[in-house]
Amino acid sequence: MSDVILLWDCPLLFEKLFVEYGLECSRALSISLGTPYLPACKILILPTGFANKQYTKTGAGLERGKHFLEKFVTKGGTLLVFSPLVPEYEYEWLPFSLKYVMEENSCAPQPVGKHDAQKLVENIISPVGCDGYFSETDADVVLKDDRGRPIMVVKEIGEGMIVATTIHELPGAGFFECRTACTRKVKI
Repeated sequence: MSDVILLWDCPLLFEKLFVEYGLECSRALSISLGTPYLPACKILILPTGFANKQYTKTGAGLERGKHFLEKFVTKGGTLLVFSPLVPEYEYEWLPFSLKYVMEENSCAPQPVGKHDAQKLVENIISPVGCDGYFSETDADVVLKDDRGRPIMVVKEIGEGMIVATTIHELPGAGFFECRTACTRKVKI
């Protein structure tokens, strides 16, 4: 069992961050979604570049795993999705509308209301690196860039939530402290 599972097909420097945060972290292939081989976890992460075939084959298993991802969130898990790093992308495997446009953009994130997901960028010095924005969504926008475009959205489903962001920075510890403290491990 892990606190965090990264859906990725090779080692990432990202994994060391979770060790620093005192979290159990493992890596799994996206094609293992819904199989008995994928352990329960609290947070499931799709790192930046998941849809870019130059970096990974992770995007291939997402459409097939759509129902398992939604079930994971409904039962209380947190799905954290970073940017796909392709020119345009529609997240057809998510249970809400979300479209991404790639555009390098350093900005000072502007909070919209107050939400625990904003802790992902807590204590990160502005400007932050963004590799795009969301051109369309029916999720709650919790951060915008300097031009008023969504760069972090949240959709609460059942007992859990999906957080999608285009911020290209290492996530803050506060988000993981909050999500692992108030979330139980859920089988995917």
